Amino acid sequence: MFVSQNMQEKASSLRCHPTEAEKFVWRKLRRRQLGYKFARQFVINNQYIVDFICMEKRLIIEVDGGQHCGNEQDVRRDKNLTALGYHVLRLWNNDVLNNWEGCYIRIMEYLMK
Repeated sequence: MFVSQNMQEKASSLRCHPTEAEKFVWRKLRRRQLGYKFARQFVINNQYIVDFICMEKRLIIEVDGGQHCGNEQDVRRDKNLTALGYHVLRLWNNDVLNNWEGCYIRIMEYLMK
């Protein structure tokens, strides 16, 4: 699939400047530590850049800060990604950093389906 240079550059920039919560999650997901391959800052349909994705399970994990609470743009984005056959799991930065076990359980529940 063709990915525009602009989207590639945005994704690359996001990979180079992750949030603390994104760094933490990536350390837990990379190298098939959960039994599945994940990619980070992945471009979908030349339209969306998702934080983490497991293509095998079509699982997208978004790690969000408070600015995403009740965000209508995120709701539309999730609906569009769901229509493309993905499941979107949103984790809050605070939960990732302070309750990883709970986040891990939510991720594994989906991966084990």
